[in-house]
Amino acid sequence: MSVVKINVLTVPAEQREVLEKRFASRAHAVESSDGFEWFELLRPVDGTDNYLVYTRWRDEESFQAWMEGPMKAAHQGTGEGGERGEGGERPRPAASGSALWSFEVVQQAAPKGA
Repeated sequence: MSVVKINVLTVPAEQREVLEKRFASRAHAVESSDGFEWFELLRPVDGTDNYLVYTRWRDEESFQAWMEGPMKAAHQGTGEGGERGEGGERPRPAASGSALWSFEVVQQAAPKGA
């Protein structure tokens, strides 16, 4: 079964728009990664500062390959989302903290007739 990775990003209210714009303008390299199944950016609505970045992968190996390839390049400024500010410096992170949660899918359901 699939694995789910949830990156929990602590984003102060004044940085929410920045974070959402950065995700909207990303290069979408994750979508063509082998083993990638799903992505969602979840905005908090219940008084927390935590955004959730939900991704689902065929297996742990697929996720690790993405982490060591496209994701690593993006965070070094050479690939997806690797935009540079004026003067060539990386923009300041929108999140003030993050944690990665990992899960295995043990049950799933889809709407009947789908």
